[in-house]
Amino acid sequence: MQPSALRIHKAALRIFADHGGSSVAISELAREAGVSRGTVYNNLDDPADLFPALCALLADEFLDSVNGVCAGMEDPAEKISAAIRLGVRRVHDEPHWGRFIARYAMLEPRLGTFWGAMPAAELRRGIASGRFSLRPEQVPSATATAGGATFGAISIVLDGRRAWREAGTDAAEIVLRGIGVPAREARVISHQPLPALPLVFDYEGV
Repeated sequence: MQPSALRIHKAALRIFADHGGSSVAISELAREAGVSRGTVYNNLDDPADLFPALCALLADEFLDSVNGVCAGMEDPAEKISAAIRLGVRRVHDEPHWGRFIARYAMLEPRLGTFWGAMPAAELRRGIASGRFSLRPEQVPSATATAGGATFGAISIVLDGRRAWREAGTDAAEIVLRGIGVPAREARVISHQPLPALPLVFDYEGV
């Protein structure tokens, strides 16, 4: 994606996160992005598709970034904990991303596809190995629970009710205990150090 297009998508993220809705006036988008209206039109195939395109971009980027951080982990419990905590931490690093996710995650199916990918695969792997005390048919409910816990933690961080570290570790610990990880071990796993995710729009000049 070209720098101008990245700038436009970053501006759209801020607008949608702050004001809601699923459409934006081209003039407002151009002003927020610091580009001309012509540049907006030149970088979007169809401005009406901007919102779903942004949702797809964020969903794909989050999956790729979490998979990158978790690439060296072997324990499915550690990976699930990391997925939860990394999402909550990003609220601290990129508040507009957090506000966008908190506003739309329960409404836009594309934003929730992450939980049916890596976490679901790790749950199935943990069930097969005996790591988790779940039945295979419970995986969709477990992923929904993990996603809900993450979105809830994101919301309480944005509201200022908890710091991101505590909200993320608590959510991860509770989810791990729910899928059968012993309490003491769940606490240890949910407090392991993790690097931050790369910024979504971490490009020069964007």
